Amino acid sequence: MAGNKKKGIIQTKGKAGNPTNLPQKPRAERALAAGLPQKMPSKSIAPAGSSAMLPFTERLLQWHNEDNHRLMPWKGEKDPYKIWLSEIILQQTRVEQGLSYYEKFVRHYPSIAQLASAPEDQVFKDWEGLGYYSRCKNLIFTAKTIVKDYKGIFPDNYDQILSLKGIGPYTAAAISAFAFNKPYAVVDGNVFRVLSRFYGVDTPIDSTKGKQLFQKIAAENLSQTKPAIYNQAIMDFGATQCKPAAPLCGSCPMGDICQAKRTGRVMSLPKKEKTLQKKNRYISWIVMELQSADPVLKPNKATLDNKAHLNKKADRHPPLYYIQKRPAGDIWENLHEFYPIETESVPEWSLKPSLLIRMLENLLSIAPSSGPLSIEAICTVTQQLTHQKIHGYIYKLCLTSRPSIFPINNWYSAKKVNDLAFPKLLKNLQIEAIPKQK
Repeated sequence: MAGNKKKGIIQTKGKAGNPTNLPQKPRAERALAAGLPQKMPSKSIAPAGSSAMLPFTERLLQWHNEDNHRLMPWKGEKDPYKIWLSEIILQQTRVEQGLSYYEKFVRHYPSIAQLASAPEDQVFKDWEGLGYYSRCKNLIFTAKTIVKDYKGIFPDNYDQILSLKGIGPYTAAAISAFAFNKPYAVVDGNVFRVLSRFYGVDTPIDSTKGKQLFQKIAAENLSQTKPAIYNQAIMDFGATQCKPAAPLCGSCPMGDICQAKRTGRVMSLPKKEKTLQKKNRYISWIVMELQSADPVLKPNKATLDNKAHLNKKADRHPPLYYIQKRPAGDIWENLHEFYPIETESVPEWSLKPSLLIRMLENLLSIAPSSGPLSIEAICTVTQQLTHQKIHGYIYKLCLTSRPSIFPINNWYSAKKVNDLAFPKLLKNLQIEAIPKQK
């Protein structure tokens, strides 16, 4: 028999007992179908009949039943709407941070129909501070789609769920499994890490090959009768036991058959092939405060809460502030900001404010007869995003007349400003830059 074998080919028997030639697969992949690691421990380490011989899935479910004490409000939830909310909120967000937002959204928008009909600015305000605002935009769009195309009932078909905006394979699998108990395996960061370490797979998880391989591994280990319980168990296992930086290998129920532990590769798995390239952006935000009465301003939907501004006596009404929305296609889309000036590097006026005054005089077309501009440096702030770091320079500019280049509807009272949704970086400085009105 040995003389008949070809290099890279193993000989095995098909269902009918007939020899079948199959390509030799890597050791990690050959072990997957059985739910076992690449190389089982010797009998001296794990005697026959011991718990070490249990397959991955059985051990995981046993751990879940006996030792998984992780509590979250959405665990065991069967309402697809609430599951969808929790999954979208937790994308790129720690559970500790997302919990209060989940509870707020469930309280403010108990149903898909109520979310779909809510004013968008109100929804963005409730999302304020959570970051990754495209998630909120997609949340609103998908809620309206479900109301329009599915009569307000969340679809229970995986492909239909996957077709909804903002929902990828992971979220579609989670909704299918948790809400409808359908056999779809979730693959998130926790699952990548657990399976990569247990099976000793070093294929990069961010490569096309890696994504396909780990999806296959996850599907083969999935409990067909308890998909919801299994998916919750493996995510919790990754979050509490097989953690990224401080895994609890000493108390791990998989420890004696975990390939990463046996080969000393726990901290080097999973692998990634791409290095995230981050860039720096430098933005100066000008908080423009209009202090005197401006008879050109008229009451409208943007300034109804500040009718007193028509009084020509400046000391009888509060000041107004210029606010605009962030542009489409850039960070913080649909959120609000003060007047921005972006530069390629650290702005030179950060060291010499007089340069900013001259620039603003030109930008705002302020006549010399209006008197010198009064500008104050408020603070510098930074925020690290996934792909870029924002360096913010905040200035307060006091005006006695409204520059004609700015639309009338973009001037707001301090009370109204504090009701608008801002990026976290700018929201934190409002207390310093704008006095709150009662």
